[in-house]
Amino acid sequence: MPAVISRKSKITHWIFMFLILVVTIVYLIPIYWVISTSFKPFKDVTAIPPKVFFKPTITNYVKLFTKRVQVRSENELKELRRHAKWYEKGVLKQGQKIIGISPFPARLLNSIISAVFSTMLAVSLGTFTAYGFSRFKVKGEGDWLFFILSTRMLPPVVVTIPLFLMYRFFGLTDSRLGLILLYTTFNVSFATWVMKGFIDEIPREYEEAALVDGYTRLEAFWKIVLPQAATGIASTAVFCFIFAWNEYVFALIMTTRRAQTAPPFIPSQLGIGMIDWGVIAAGASIFLIPVAVFTFVLRKHLLRGVTFGAIRK
Repeated sequence: MPAVISRKSKITHWIFMFLILVVTIVYLIPIYWVISTSFKPFKDVTAIPPKVFFKPTITNYVKLFTKRVQVRSENELKELRRHAKWYEKGVLKQGQKIIGISPFPARLLNSIISAVFSTMLAVSLGTFTAYGFSRFKVKGEGDWLFFILSTRMLPPVVVTIPLFLMYRFFGLTDSRLGLILLYTTFNVSFATWVMKGFIDEIPREYEEAALVDGYTRLEAFWKIVLPQAATGIASTAVFCFIFAWNEYVFALIMTTRRAQTAPPFIPSQLGIGMIDWGVIAAGASIFLIPVAVFTFVLRKHLLRGVTFGAIRK
């Protein structure tokens, strides 16, 4: 009988693993398609039927990072090909020449600055706020927590117009500071609610013992609570970073040139005459890297943070 049960459990295990593999492949297909499209030659991007096997090229990435103009004469094109560098040849094949660096690196830098600083501010403010609600009796606590959460209930497009008018009055439009403040405001509510759950799980006795030993409340918070809440801080930071990194509506309306981030810039690479999907795919592929690296670095904390509190001792 135990052998039969063991055999059934093994079969169930392999079936479960097979289903996980299938679901993983299904989820990875769009990512694979975007990345593969970024390496396809221009003629293969819109080929029907779609080409799975092709000769990869980096021309789309070169076009993403450069400004180009159409070459007007065949003689000029021949002269350019004669002295072209290795990365310029693919662009010249399409009858274009490179004249400078595109705004994409600056837009990507704007995304990094806005996402990083807004995440740091949101997680810091959310942690302090959550600690106050968790450890002290606040009159109308439920109402305050609901009010904080209600700031995330409206879709961004609903509040964009009044925010734009307010930002224009204070001179915050098309500025990194404006985006940082905006992303921080929308992330604080999420950080507060998530961190309150983590801090509630930390026994009060730890702090009380520290206070008895002569620690101040701030020292107890810094040396006792924060190390215990590190998992929650890391997982909260990941979600706040992803929101700020992927945000599109605010970045599209509140910025135009100086502080514009990558999400509204990438779709603007339409090409000449038709949409250049290869360049857009190259931008999307690069845009995936920072958030993927950030999530990968904090993967252990993220996994523990998602399951934290699920099993009580």
